[in-house]
Amino acid sequence: MNKTIVLTCLIALAVLGLGWTSDEGMTAPVTLDTPVWEVLKKLGAAAPKHDLRTDLEGVDPEMGKNLVLYGYKKKGQGLGTPQSKHFKCTACHNVQREDPDLSVSDPEARLTYAQEMGLPFLQGTTLYGAVDRSSFYNDDYEKKYGDLVKPTRDNLREAIQLCAIECSQGRRLDEVELESVLAYLWTLGLKLSDLQLESTELTQIQDAVATIQSGQVDETTIAQIREHYLDGSPAHFVEPPADRKAGAGPVGRPDRGKIIYELSCQHCHAGERYSFYNIDDSNTSFKHLARHMSRYTRYSLYQVSRYGTSPLPGKRAYMPQYTREKMSDQQLEDLRAYIELMADSGKAVK
Repeated sequence: MNKTIVLTCLIALAVLGLGWTSDEGMTAPVTLDTPVWEVLKKLGAAAPKHDLRTDLEGVDPEMGKNLVLYGYKKKGQGLGTPQSKHFKCTACHNVQREDPDLSVSDPEARLTYAQEMGLPFLQGTTLYGAVDRSSFYNDDYEKKYGDLVKPTRDNLREAIQLCAIECSQGRRLDEVELESVLAYLWTLGLKLSDLQLESTELTQIQDAVATIQSGQVDETTIAQIREHYLDGSPAHFVEPPADRKAGAGPVGRPDRGKIIYELSCQHCHAGERYSFYNIDDSNTSFKHLARHMSRYTRYSLYQVSRYGTSPLPGKRAYMPQYTREKMSDQQLEDLRAYIELMADSGKAVK
């Protein structure tokens, strides 16, 4: 590798101030706005596998942002080859914080937070804070993807590629695209303000950073910080109820179901945004969904929520299933209650 190129890359990454490679911010005082990864680095934590490379020209977080948000290297359609003809990352992933408490996975709290913040309620985990995790495609995803999951479990680069090819039904990212997406994800890292620290905890962290000696590792403070967020997203598949007419058990709450319908179902299906199946607020949509509720079809709420659908020839767009952590049985019954109420009465739920 030409030394000039390496030096240029190092300088570029230093300017970006991203990842363990950069010394940006290392002498700055720790505040609530400080990225978590920066604090961990100051405390002597080891660099993650997905630290940014320094041997590659052309890496650009703006390109990565465009690929994630729009599916193209440049903002706007028609400018280059799309990563996928069917999806973009934000079909299934938010890029903002989506949980009020990052240390637990609670779909009920997430739904309330999504409503308050105007976010979609999605199957995939938010990309915000992805670089702060070390585990991906966890738990039951091996049942779906088999051996394809194994390289991704502790490797964010491999997880991104699996998502690009299998989940997005698109093409593999080239090296520069992949590293640019990763560079963008580094801009979405958690900040100390996301961790809901007590004032005494923040003071302890600040003191630890101020007094640590070069070459030391403060395992205690590192562990204290990491207790405030999940290292990976749990993912457990759920079977539909054995008796689909009777449902999953809990009594449905139509008011909560309305939120799910608007923030989840319509995110993909309204105007066929990411689906060939269009739904809206018309009585026709609700009646069609209600009619298929207890059936074993691609239009059955229980069937598609718990099993998803598979890509078909000519229709590669498909629906991923909701894990237990992304939609509880209670929430599924809430959605059913809202759909059946609207199908029966057509009256809006406040």
